[in-house]
Amino acid sequence: MERVTLRIPKQQIDEVEQMVERGKFPNRSEAIRSAVREMIDEQTEQTSTNSWAKV
Repeated sequence: MERVTLRIPKQQIDEVEQMVERGKFPNRSEAIRSAVREMIDEQTEQTSTNSWAKV
């Protein structure tokens, strides 16, 4: 796994922390990894749908 440093607005980090506190994620890193996975899945679906439509 690689380390990535990024800047996120405090309000968004506070919201992520609340999700961690509620037990939705074990920690901030896993919450952010989950968001990245969802974004990748969404983009993959859009690409697949667009490719199908062009056939």
